[in-house]
Amino acid sequence: MEALYTTGECAPVIIARMAAHILQTTPWGQFKANFGWTPETLQLGAQNALVLFRRLPLGFTLAYVPRGPQAQWERPAELRELVTALDQVCRRHRAICLKFEPDLPDTIAHHQTLSAQGFRPSPHPVQPRRSIVIDLSGTEDEVLGRMKQKTRYNVRLAAKKDVTCAPVQTPEALEKFVALMTVTGARDGFAVHSADYYRQAYAQFHPLGQCELFLAEYQGQPLAGVMAFLYGEWAWYFYGASSDQERQRMAPYLAQWEAMRWAKARGARYYDLWGVPDEDEAVLEAEFENRHEGLWGVYRFKRGWGGQLTRTVGAWDRVYQPLLYQAYVWYLKRRQITAEG
Repeated sequence: MEALYTTGECAPVIIARMAAHILQTTPWGQFKANFGWTPETLQLGAQNALVLFRRLPLGFTLAYVPRGPQAQWERPAELRELVTALDQVCRRHRAICLKFEPDLPDTIAHHQTLSAQGFRPSPHPVQPRRSIVIDLSGTEDEVLGRMKQKTRYNVRLAAKKDVTCAPVQTPEALEKFVALMTVTGARDGFAVHSADYYRQAYAQFHPLGQCELFLAEYQGQPLAGVMAFLYGEWAWYFYGASSDQERQRMAPYLAQWEAMRWAKARGARYYDLWGVPDEDEAVLEAEFENRHEGLWGVYRFKRGWGGQLTRTVGAWDRVYQPLLYQAYVWYLKRRQITAEG
């Protein structure tokens, strides 16, 4: 199908979406099964959903459909059939609620559709709602030409400053990336996954040709890494890291560019930079130089690649156990307050 993304005050752009997101594939469910989730795939003709269940106390669960489901959104009767089947699966797993985060643009029509099916806006999103999507069509020079001049300069500067970048080939190189993730999380103040999470992600998707990990180095010293994923015409920059050393060599720019070249060479038409602050473009442009918390810290880097700002419909909850759901929401709110200190 095609999705219309509005981008603040910019003109809308039509971005063709594939049939399913990589987070809705069987391999993703198998991967998440290693980290406390129980995957179950539901299919009704052209409609399907990968549902992940997380165990809660007293035998209850939380149900989650990441970047899905693949549904007949424009056909209420068919969509209702899918939701009914999801209800049955969720009740069997004793879910207190079902969380949708559809791969749909943020439109009034989609809000109305979700509300009509008994969903409510969720106070707890999991995936970033707003992102920047890069058009990989044309030649590599044309892709570079759509970038901001400073970003294009930094890509070329890294190579001139003797930074090398290549896909990892050894377990030792993978461990260098894992170590860089720890450094990045501590420096930029955001949570990172466990070391085994990145190892397992690479092990699950690299043999399928759906993941590549690029490591940029200077004289054998790892400076930056990018783990990118690919499915159909889409690629995603899910995980990235950089060192505190030799920052003047602009290694993250070369690593990101090599990941884009890899995705483009394998048929990707779009490259999703996966997450910027959920603000209109005018606010982003006015404040990015003064704000550094959360995703603000990466917006300066991501804005330079010449992409299109996009926004999804967000997270929506379907509640089965109202009292337990309210306790769950209260717990998440308290945890956020505590984290913010």
